[in-house]
Amino acid sequence: MSTTSGVERLYTKGRARKILVILSAFIALLTTVVVSVSLGSASPGFMEATQVILSRIFPFAGIDPGSKIAQTIILDLRLPRIVLAIIAGAGLAASGAAMQGVLRNPLVSPYILGISSAAGFGAALAIALGIGVVVQYEGYIVVANAFIFSMLAMLMVYGIARLRGIAPESVILAGVAVGYLFSAMLSLVQYIAPEWAAVHAVVFWLLGGLSTAKWENILIVLPLVLVAIPLLMRHSWDMNVMSSGEEVAMSLGVNPRRVVVICMVLGSLVTASIISFTGVIGFIGLISPHLARMIIGSDHRFLLPCCTVIGACLLLASDTVARTVMPPVEFPVGIITSLLGVPFFIYILLSRRRQSWG
Repeated sequence: MSTTSGVERLYTKGRARKILVILSAFIALLTTVVVSVSLGSASPGFMEATQVILSRIFPFAGIDPGSKIAQTIILDLRLPRIVLAIIAGAGLAASGAAMQGVLRNPLVSPYILGISSAAGFGAALAIALGIGVVVQYEGYIVVANAFIFSMLAMLMVYGIARLRGIAPESVILAGVAVGYLFSAMLSLVQYIAPEWAAVHAVVFWLLGGLSTAKWENILIVLPLVLVAIPLLMRHSWDMNVMSSGEEVAMSLGVNPRRVVVICMVLGSLVTASIISFTGVIGFIGLISPHLARMIIGSDHRFLLPCCTVIGACLLLASDTVARTVMPPVEFPVGIITSLLGVPFFIYILLSRRRQSWG
């Protein structure tokens, strides 16, 4: 009896520590939001930015709303960008953690399925050649193309992997093949593009950025992310079981193929919807789960919410650096995330001991 009580106390203590870590990460995210809204090449600082935001939240409190210029900068430029960074970072991180979990491979990210290459090809068709697959409205032709081709890549990966039985290695290999296919077609579009300016615009889109963030775009992405992340978290226990192998998972009543398909579809949907508006932003979906795993462990019940907050914080901090490091010049956020991600990725490879994934 005493042994059981000791185990329960250890479990309760470990659970409390993990919850505290998640809360600490959330506080770090709020701090990053405060810093981000206060920094920029334009004039409004922290106090004026706070006044503008509070005057909108509490319109009858008599708070000075600030100048019209400050309201435009904060409400129409900075806040949409901050909110989109949080949504995108959280969605990419959750997708990466789920894919790593169901495929039992720590080097998998949402882009291993060829999603980024397919999105880039769709965007290039619209930017360089003016070809819209479904939508011809100029404001959303790039977004629609990127999303449609991203989902097409996911369907191709699923179709190829299904011929091999939806095994994790089949999904990864199919993703690599589809990614190379769309990369080749993307290079072809860039080669035959009639104008150099169009090629430059395609390259800029491929680098990723949040400069085009708008509230109407956020209203499209937010519902998809808010629905998909809780659905991924519902399968957190299944991911824990699958880390011991398919035979163990099946003996405990988990259908590994079904879980793989559900998580891959949800992760692909979230990633496609995000990069359709932001362009290709690398490494967030790869390094956020690793950071969370180093801090909180491999239990996906805690890993998923933790890496979601970490991913949001990482992307928001990266975007803040991208737009403030050399004002008024603004760097694509994909460059910053790559500069942060590559050294960390090399560190993971060098420090990782020879052990099985699980």
